[in-house]
Parts: sequence; structure tokens; C-alpha cells
Amino acid sequence: MPPVGGFDDVGSLPHLQVWETVTARVAHGERLSLALVELDPNAHVPEHRHENEQLGLVLTGSLRFRIAEETRDLGPGETWTIPSDVPHEVTAGPEGAVVIDVFAPVRSDWDELEPAERRAPRWP
Repeated sequence: MPPVGGFDDVGSLPHLQVWETVTARVAHGERLSLALVELDPNAHVPEHRHENEQLGLVLTGSLRFRIAEETRDLGPGETWTIPSDVPHEVTAGPEGAVVIDVFAPVRSDWDELEPAERRAPRWP
């Protein structure tokens, strides 16, 4: 875990391969994780669930998001809230998407992910 307090630039955050068509740049605190997630055009994140509560915000692009039995089409400025252990899946639109995800507790399972190929962030 990082020391208490600090600053960073999104381009220097660890860049992780979460799924084949999804990468994340992540900053961990003591109790939560903040991720800038980049989804390729038409990327699909299959149904999954995790102990972490998740909040998110679309920065660019579009998503079709399903949480439990509810599905919504989301664009820039729209948000989601996923309680712990609730199934969800998402598909990015034809232009892909960049989103912010916040997880509590920390996504310690992401420590096992492979680094993604380094590239400039698609946002800002």
C-alpha cells in the first residue's frame, strides 16, 4: 500500500490489463481504489461480481450497463452504484468509453493483474 498522502498524474499510474479489451490506471488508498478505466470500442465485460462496492462515472463514450436485472444506456456525466456482490456487466459503444470507477474496499485482487502496454491515457 502507498504511504499516507501524495499526488500523482494519471499517465504515471500503474496501467493494468483488466480484460482483453479493458485497461485501468489505478490509485489505491488505505480503504478504496480509484481507477481510470479505458474500454475499447464494443468491449464487453462479462457478468461478474465482487465484494467491493463500486461507484462510477462516464467521462467519454457510451456504455450499455446491466446491474442485477436493470439495464441502462449511459453517456458522459452519467453514474452507477453497485452494492457489494451484485452481478453486473457492461458493453462499450462503438467509440469505446473512458470511465472513473471507485471501489471500496481496495481492489487488492488487481495486484495480480498483468501490466498493460504503456500508452498515453485517452483522458484527459
